[in-house]
Amino acid sequence: MLFAWIVPAAIWLLVHFTAEACSKGNMTASKLPHGAAEICDKGNMTANTASHVQPGTSITLSCQLKPLRYTEQCRIAIFFNSSELISNYGSSVSTKFLVHTYGKHMFTCKIVCEYKKKLICGIDIESGNPPDEPRNVSCIQYGTDGHPTCTWDKGRLTYLNTTYVIRLSNGTDVLCVSEESLNKKFGSLALSKLNFDSTYSVVVAASNELGSAFSQPLVFMLIDIVKPHPPNFSVEFENSSATNCTFFWPEEAQAQHCRLRYRPLTRHSWSTVESLNSEKCSLHGLEPHTAYEFQVSCKIHPERGLWSNWRAYQTRTPEAVPIGLLDIWYRQQDMDSQRQNVSLFWKALSKSEARGRILRYTVTFEALDQRRPQPGEAHVTAQTSYTRVTPRVDYKITVTAENSRGRSPPASIVTNLSIQDLPPPQKVSAVAMGNSSILVSWKPPARSTASISGYVVEWADAQRNTRLEPHPAWVKLPASNLSTVLAEHVKDNVCYQISVFALYRDRAGQVASVRGYSRAKAPSAGPQIYTTARANSILVSWEEIPVHQQMGCITGYHIYLQKKDREEGPDVYTISNVTAPRSLHITDLQPGEHYALWMTALTAAGEGPRGNSELVCLESAGDWMTVVVTCSFFILSACVCSVPPARKALHSLLSALMPQWQSKAIPDPANATWAKNYMSMKAELNLPSSLFLHSASSFEEPETTEVEEAFAKANPLALQDKLLFSTVGSRGSGWLLESSLGHEEPEYKPLPSTAEGEVYEQQLPDLYKRIVVEVTEHTQTVSEYIANPVTDKATTYLPLVTDTTEDHPELECNPLSIFPTTFLTPVLSYEGNLTLDTVKINCSSFTR
Repeated sequence: MLFAWIVPAAIWLLVHFTAEACSKGNMTASKLPHGAAEICDKGNMTANTASHVQPGTSITLSCQLKPLRYTEQCRIAIFFNSSELISNYGSSVSTKFLVHTYGKHMFTCKIVCEYKKKLICGIDIESGNPPDEPRNVSCIQYGTDGHPTCTWDKGRLTYLNTTYVIRLSNGTDVLCVSEESLNKKFGSLALSKLNFDSTYSVVVAASNELGSAFSQPLVFMLIDIVKPHPPNFSVEFENSSATNCTFFWPEEAQAQHCRLRYRPLTRHSWSTVESLNSEKCSLHGLEPHTAYEFQVSCKIHPERGLWSNWRAYQTRTPEAVPIGLLDIWYRQQDMDSQRQNVSLFWKALSKSEARGRILRYTVTFEALDQRRPQPGEAHVTAQTSYTRVTPRVDYKITVTAENSRGRSPPASIVTNLSIQDLPPPQKVSAVAMGNSSILVSWKPPARSTASISGYVVEWADAQRNTRLEPHPAWVKLPASNLSTVLAEHVKDNVCYQISVFALYRDRAGQVASVRGYSRAKAPSAGPQIYTTARANSILVSWEEIPVHQQMGCITGYHIYLQKKDREEGPDVYTISNVTAPRSLHITDLQPGEHYALWMTALTAAGEGPRGNSELVCLESAGDWMTVVVTCSFFILSACVCSVPPARKALHSLLSALMPQWQSKAIPDPANATWAKNYMSMKAELNLPSSLFLHSASSFEEPETTEVEEAFAKANPLALQDKLLFSTVGSRGSGWLLESSLGHEEPEYKPLPSTAEGEVYEQQLPDLYKRIVVEVTEHTQTVSEYIANPVTDKATTYLPLVTDTTEDHPELECNPLSIFPTTFLTPVLSYEGNLTLDTVKINCSSFTR
């Protein structure tokens, strides 16, 4: 025990004394006397401390001028970094200064004469820390043929010029090497080449103007600090084995002790193999078709020295025959009485079960009701689903997965057309668990004669798009499980249709379904409603809320009905059966009222906002009765008129009920007096058409018509109309037609001429619009004018005279428009009796 203590102590004393010797040799040359002073030509400046101090030191600064002549107006002053500290009129000045910060402090002494300054002398004081003890001293050599490098932590910053020296000793010789690194926190120094048989000691000494420090000695042999280079190695799989491999690395001098670690790339933990002393290593139990990372590290001595860095290598193990059993499920749909559509789904094998890349799937259909067994029909697909239209019989369907090394065990399922004897599970329920999970539970089927081999729980979005999601999610459970938590393919605020089947020896029985959700909110929108008004009721129908706005499973609807302008709250109709047809017939309403309707949807989280509003007006009973009676009358009239005897009797009845004037015969215009006079004067009125009608093919400006002065009757007591018409042409011919009711000659006054004023210029055209028909036989009243249609384009109007004993009222149509000459000639060419078929009664073209 005493020897074990004496030897390290002796080594430390030897290193310490040798380090002191190196330190004294270095410090002697740079050691300064106590107190700093600067001697200049014009004066001296001193400090009571050394030129290097620690923060918090108080310094006394003095400045003394040499005997020179200065005027009394000049004063001596001490400045710190151009800031005046003190001044005095004399030859000397002194002041104290407390150092607070690190770094160099510059003090100067100057003569201040009025506005001029002259430098006398100056002194610099540096503030810093003494060096800390170097810590974490370590040495390392990379490879067996390299040079060792030592590193250490310097500690706190000194802010002064600090020297670091390594004292290396092997017990007899001491080597002092100064650091050349400029790093302020860490020190590093490379040493000369060492041998493996000696024991070495390393001490790091640090020194500056404020002091020195030494590290604890580091004692080592070269074998302890050598770190070998990472080894090179290779990996081989024996006979293309997917689970076994062998590692090889070349023999290296003094590096025969290695270790190995490996892991699949999908994991973070390592498996380690220690103490490998040979040139190769075998591993067993690897996973087929899996990417692995292998790492190897070595060192010189099994118990001493440093491990090398890890050398990494990545590779993939070969494939193996699949061992997993496919999880398959199916859907069956009848197309007609002879065919069915069978859709198969299966889940891809996990990597550990597939043990390679699955190239294809083989689906085999084997009919079960054939009397003569036939080999099954095999179909190959690369998808995880398969659909086929088959005859409507039961099948045993088998599916296998295949990779480059072989096929998986066959997984089979039996389709069954008659499942009446396979009852469904009971009391299926779904409870929201939150965090995208649903708890589904059920009870076993009742009165089941067949043994249950397990259950299948199937779930899918209630409103899913079958094109985007062709098959639902499902899970198979053993017969002992009566509940499960659905966590895959489940989202919050979505309604799912959950179905539970019992498996009877690979045959699925009847289904029991329920709706469920993991988390729900109130709907974000209301349903769109449509209304149809009836006599005293309203038929309301609506559309489903879009899936993304339902926010869960819809549990019911509320329909609100309120009379217009009514202050009370609306009537609420609750609909709890959301799977029923989306319509409601509201009855017992008041006809003739106005109603407002709107609708909301509910989930387990609450009621959503209202949808669109509809304003409905119900027709009153009287309106309906009027429509019914009117329609009935027209239908009955049509039926009666369709029978000839009934139509004749109805005509007689209507004739008896109509007024007498309706039954009078319409008089024949040919018997009118004016018509007879017209016929007698036909020859006189038949003028040549060339006087009035120009060629139709060319248009010429009509000749000027001269207007003669006419006389108007001063007191028109009786009807007196005259037509004065004179045409001045090339032949100077003209005609005059007069008709009068009185025997005395009426008196006329001359009309104002154009010379008397322009006011009467607009009355001249009226001379063309006046016609007087003379009736000589008895009193006649002109009631209307009869238009005489002709075969040509021209049309003229003649007065219609009817026999009457009434007084003569004022004429309804007095003015008669004067037509162009192209309309006058055809009037005189008509022959025969005038009848209603050849004349037209029209007063609309006359202007008053």
